[in-house]
Amino acid sequence: MTRDEIVIAIKDIIATIAPDEELGQLAMDVRLRDQIELDSMDFLDIVMELRKRYGVQVPEEDYMQLATLQGCVDYLGPKLESKALVLTALKG
Repeated sequence: MTRDEIVIAIKDIIATIAPDEELGQLAMDVRLRDQIELDSMDFLDIVMELRKRYGVQVPEEDYMQLATLQGCVDYLGPKLESKALVLTALKG
């Protein structure tokens, strides 16, 4: 998966968890929780969905690395490089 595809994958997972949120203008370097309404349970749902869709285990001590879209790309890049993008919420 490319870096752009990782961003799309994360946005798709968020769209599944928080379907009413506008994700088109998310900044790469601002905490997701500062841009959209995500509580700690939503964040856990994101982590669980990463495991379900891509087989990626994120230990609790690494959660802070997923706070921003850029952090997600940096952390997940090596883990997802051989994976195919899976979309369920976003179209196109």
